[in-house]
Amino acid sequence: MTALLTRSSAGGVGRAPQILEPPSDREAALLGRPMPGDRIRALIVTVVLTAIGAFVRLVDLGAPTDKGTPVFDEKHYVPQAWQMLRNGGYEDNYGYELVVHPPLAKQLIAIGEWLFGYNGWGWRFSAAVAGALIVLLTVRIARRLTRSTLLGAVAGVLVICDGVLHLQSRMGMLDIFIALFVLAAFACLLCDRDQVRERLAIAVRAGWVDASPYGPRLGFRWWRFGAGVLLGLATAVKWSGAYWVVAFGLLIVVFDATARKTAGVRRPWVGAVRQDLLPAVWNIGVISVLVYLGSWWAWFASETATDRHYVEITDADAGAFAFVPEALRSLFLYTTNVLDFHSNLLTPEDDPHPWESKPWTWPMGLRPMLYFYEAGPEVTGCGESECVSATMLIGTPAMWWLSLPVLGWGLWRAVFRSDWRYGAVLVGYLAGLLPWFLNIDRQMYFFYATPLAPFLALGLTLVLGQILGSARDGYERRGTGLLVLSLYLGLVVANFAWLWPILVGDPITYDRWQAELWLPSWR
Repeated sequence: MTALLTRSSAGGVGRAPQILEPPSDREAALLGRPMPGDRIRALIVTVVLTAIGAFVRLVDLGAPTDKGTPVFDEKHYVPQAWQMLRNGGYEDNYGYELVVHPPLAKQLIAIGEWLFGYNGWGWRFSAAVAGALIVLLTVRIARRLTRSTLLGAVAGVLVICDGVLHLQSRMGMLDIFIALFVLAAFACLLCDRDQVRERLAIAVRAGWVDASPYGPRLGFRWWRFGAGVLLGLATAVKWSGAYWVVAFGLLIVVFDATARKTAGVRRPWVGAVRQDLLPAVWNIGVISVLVYLGSWWAWFASETATDRHYVEITDADAGAFAFVPEALRSLFLYTTNVLDFHSNLLTPEDDPHPWESKPWTWPMGLRPMLYFYEAGPEVTGCGESECVSATMLIGTPAMWWLSLPVLGWGLWRAVFRSDWRYGAVLVGYLAGLLPWFLNIDRQMYFFYATPLAPFLALGLTLVLGQILGSARDGYERRGTGLLVLSLYLGLVVANFAWLWPILVGDPITYDRWQAELWLPSWR
């Protein structure tokens, strides 16, 4: 363990660290393994993988289209984004009122439309940028979790080669944005965890960690504040972002309690509740709500946005909430109406959606979604008289078919080996999966699982890190682990390359199209 670096105060990192004697056992337990010292190489790896991820998402981004118009659910969000661009940030289409999500993602789509116009490049560019940023974040998160630049690169390759993240990064839809903001919030929580432990290590060194049976106060925590902002942005994309507000709020309290316990605090859990809970509620809960409300800025500022004057138009009785401004009450009633629409969007027994799926099928991607399909003599370029052009949302099987074993192993490691890394990744994954079981009668689709994909890649990376082993395991053991890791990554890349035509809509023969459909449930 390297020598402990002092900080200028418990509230922040000093500019000129001073080297002290090696840390005590408690300090070493708090600090854990240090981050690797190859910062320049890590930066190069991150930039290169992000550039590769951006390239594969941007190549031929404008195709396919439905005769120049959006495809699948792009038909909802792309015109709404265009309305926002025209109106200054809000929707007002009363003739076709299907405004059923908060505004942020559509405003982001509108940025691409402002740059490139109302075409495939325009309505997909922002999603492609979000997809590239997910690559960057995953590399850095995996490096922090594993303390290995190599494993950070492995995670980057996995997210580049995942079919779900790839296609959602090439669609003018909402889910890639919620995946981005949730993952960024997760990154902030990991940085906050390390910072808290550094501050407690300083308290241990200074001898005042035991001044109270509940441990010290830890000062303002900018990383936790950043997580609250990002979770507010996630909720401003889709209300399902609130699932992670709750999950990550609980996770950060557990992080704080276990850190206090490691520091030797006499009552760590009570201390976490007394010292950390209210600030966490403020940073993760209240801040996320305020950011969410702020995302409606254009709606509040308008006179003609959808349901902007709902209270006045319907003469809704304010009751005990008469003190609340009419604009906020209108937003609340508008939101409850939309939530009611979502919760009662049930599957007709006599006419189910052909690509609907339920959440128990999502971990292994058993029911993918066909976004676009065109076949016949008008499709050319495959070397035959009739070709097929299709895009299908499908998770790379070499990754998604391992979801259940990874979840099981991660649960075992988290519960019986107290491996916090698996526990944190499981929280991120399950927060996006389990809530959908609460109302299984409503319509659901596989693209709801988009935010799960980065956490699957992180879970796989943790498992691959155990297979790889460490330098102290010996040359032969390390060599065998590296061989297994390389073979698996090769399999993932080859699987992604095989799926490429149906992820980007390249013309292929009918026989090749049939060969892409591995399972009956894919048809």
